[in-house]
Amino acid sequence: MRKLCDEFGALLILDEVQTGMGRTGKMFACEHENVQPDILCLAKALGGGVMPIGATVATEEVFSVLFDNPFLHTTTFGGNPLACAAALATINVLLTQNLPAQAAQKGDMLLDGFRLLAQEYPDLVNEVRGKGMLMAIEFVDNEIGYDFASEMFRQRVLVAGTLNNAKTIRIEPPLTLTLEQCEQVLKAARKALAALRVSVEEA
Repeated sequence: MRKLCDEFGALLILDEVQTGMGRTGKMFACEHENVQPDILCLAKALGGGVMPIGATVATEEVFSVLFDNPFLHTTTFGGNPLACAAALATINVLLTQNLPAQAAQKGDMLLDGFRLLAQEYPDLVNEVRGKGMLMAIEFVDNEIGYDFASEMFRQRVLVAGTLNNAKTIRIEPPLTLTLEQCEQVLKAARKALAALRVSVEEA
């Protein structure tokens, strides 16, 4: 995509609202492919879970059109000092505590565990995929996906659907997840899958 954009003079704009801020094991997911975008969109985790904030980050070449006329782009609520302070604190914590690297390590542990469970339950699970603390479990049908989310909730683990594919459940733990909590998530998943197998066999 980067090559195509360069070839045709187009801007490469990447949406890292969900994948950025260390979630995939690097500060930004595009770093996994060594891709530098022209414009990067950030939000959600940028506020550290305490303030709503979004940001559009661009190269100097892209933003240079605003140097002489900054009023080409204005915002109603842009530059809120409290939200900006929360974003700066978030970035500081991510970097000083090396949370992206921790997300990579713990994400690998969880992915390995989920993949082992998928091998044990091929009648329920089609695929496990992800990077860092952004994972997905794809089930054989929609109902099993919904039921897995419900069973995990009963085990006190909150997971989410993907909004466009009910068979796929997202696993997105906080980057501060401990190794002990990783084990708890995997134990909960094992119990949930065991309960689902029984209910499917009884149906």
